[in-house]
Amino acid sequence: MEAQELEKLRYPIGKFLKSESVSSEDIKRYIQTIEGFPDKLIHAVFGLFDEQLDTQYRPEGWTIRQVVHHLADSHINSYVRFKWALTEDNPTIKAYDEVQWAELKDASSAPVEVSLKLLEALHRRWTMMLKNLTQEDFQRKFVHPETKREISLETNLALYAWHCNHHLAHIVNLKQSKGW
Repeated sequence: MEAQELEKLRYPIGKFLKSESVSSEDIKRYIQTIEGFPDKLIHAVFGLFDEQLDTQYRPEGWTIRQVVHHLADSHINSYVRFKWALTEDNPTIKAYDEVQWAELKDASSAPVEVSLKLLEALHRRWTMMLKNLTQEDFQRKFVHPETKREISLETNLALYAWHCNHHLAHIVNLKQSKGW
């Protein structure tokens, strides 16, 4: 497989690009993405058999099952990062090794329904929080311990709206390529 093809499989909607400015309309759109994501994900994996769920979306990539469980893990971490940034001054967050988490038995073999239900509840709660934040709240920041960069909540919101669409595209594109 060519490097360009592999890159397209890896980043089907392109890499995340941080905007220089984020409007209130952008924030509303990002929140709508977070809010509607669980339903889109449920629809994307509905009716897939275990063999299909255990298919990698690209060579050396995760399986659909691992992607679904990764989404729950990642979005829980993001939600908590929002909470820290809203209640502490520039907290340093806890990083985690998403690759190792995806290799754990719960991510590699558990039924996807477990994480789908978790994502439904988490996104409902996350959306309730997001809809009540002010422009000032979205400027609050946390520090990533590995990069030492400060990340604003508006940037993190944009990143996670992208993250939803990024992984959804992995699943939808694989299904299309396989004719599922």
